[in-house]
Amino acid sequence: MPQDHPDSAFDRATTVSRAEGGGAVAELDPGWEVGGGILNGGYLLALTARAVLLDSPHPHPVAVSASFLRASAGGAAGISLTPAPAGRTLANTLAVLSTDAGPTLTAQVTTATLAEETADSDWSANPMPQVPAPEACSAALRPEGVPVPGLVQRLDIRFDPATAGWVEGRPAAEPRLRAWMRLADGREPDPLALLMFADALPPSGFAIGRLGWAPTVQLQVLVRALPAPGWCLVENSSSEVAGGWTDEDCRIWDSTGRLVAQSRQLARLPR
Repeated sequence: MPQDHPDSAFDRATTVSRAEGGGAVAELDPGWEVGGGILNGGYLLALTARAVLLDSPHPHPVAVSASFLRASAGGAAGISLTPAPAGRTLANTLAVLSTDAGPTLTAQVTTATLAEETADSDWSANPMPQVPAPEACSAALRPEGVPVPGLVQRLDIRFDPATAGWVEGRPAAEPRLRAWMRLADGREPDPLALLMFADALPPSGFAIGRLGWAPTVQLQVLVRALPAPGWCLVENSSSEVAGGWTDEDCRIWDSTGRLVAQSRQLARLPR
């Protein structure tokens, strides 16, 4: 299990406990909403992964593939867990998060043990972009008249000025957003926080002026390494925005410049 931080709003909001007869129960925190009371998908993914870790022989989620079945609000939830035979280095569990409205998401969660030491990459096509320091980047701004959702209030987000023109009505030529990110309560990042960071930026379509809610349909997150303390740099980009759908790739680097997580999702375009 990951180390709990009693003073962390994130850990309190992702608290899970074993249910009688198997599985887990949780209270979904409405404070992690993205607008209109709809909870952030990354928050739901982190909570679901924490439930899997209750009985996993390995401490870290390294691959999570989720399908989102309906939007969720705060309130009581149950997580059914169906483990597959575990190996020496990997274990797999099928998890289904449900509320009173029915199943909310299904997730295939693979757990393993990530090494503490920093290892040099054999090869990488993902060098950390050159971005101004967090202090020189813009705080999490919103276009005029757009309310600040609860999720943004629980994160410290500093947008790279090079990808923040949309806030001032200056759309970019490509759908790409970059920002430094950390939990506002000071809790250091870990694999569960990375699951949430992978879905915490606005949709990359915002960069080209496609504003609005873009509900996630399917999301896969790969956690590559234990992140170092400090800020993480998160970059989202899309390769195709058309036909009512968009893809989105996310890369996350820790404070040392090491790639620690990647994700890919399919989402509906804002109406």
